[in-house]
Amino acid sequence: MSTALIIGASRGIGFALAQEYLAGGWRVLATARTSADMEKLSALGAHPLLLDVLDLNDCAALGWRLDDEKIEVAILNAGVLGSRTSGLTAPGAEEFNLVMQTNVLAAMRLLPIVAPMVNERHGRLAVISSAMGSLSMRTDASSWLYRASKAALNSVLLDVALSYPEMVSIAMHPGWVRTGMGGDQAPLSVQQSAAGIRATIAQRSVADNGRFFNYDGSQLTW
Repeated sequence: MSTALIIGASRGIGFALAQEYLAGGWRVLATARTSADMEKLSALGAHPLLLDVLDLNDCAALGWRLDDEKIEVAILNAGVLGSRTSGLTAPGAEEFNLVMQTNVLAAMRLLPIVAPMVNERHGRLAVISSAMGSLSMRTDASSWLYRASKAALNSVLLDVALSYPEMVSIAMHPGWVRTGMGGDQAPLSVQQSAAGIRATIAQRSVADNGRFFNYDGSQLTW
């Protein structure tokens, strides 16, 4: 049985991804920050792991928690939006640290642990980024702190791809999804997004290493 690791699986797209892989017959390792969320993932059929991506000790401990695991797919889904700004409103230091540490620093702590495990299986690794992090597709400056964090995450993903050229490492835009972040007006359900993400990851080959994809499989530009 193949194993998928989903980091940030307690709700929204992450929870739907756990459901998707379990429905496909995969063994799912799923991280959450609270015991209540771990119980919810366990009831779903996943193997829950306690992880607060803002906690250095939790991130460092993930390595021994995953000791001897064979991981074919790893998805880094944890992320926060921050304030919905419409212009060049300077963020406060506390908000800047929260968004950048969650969306970027956590990836730089966790990917050096997870990537070698996936590489050993010649597997696939994806980070859930956003089209809002693209420089070439940008048309406005809304939520510019979030945009900056996702652009930085894309850079981190490219470095992972260069470090492990024999496995698939990609960034993914999940679409505009009806979540706490996406809002009720978003056109996609979490199930539609998760199904598309899983299918897109499965269809990728080493030739796609270091690329950026939409949930529907279409390639995006950095």
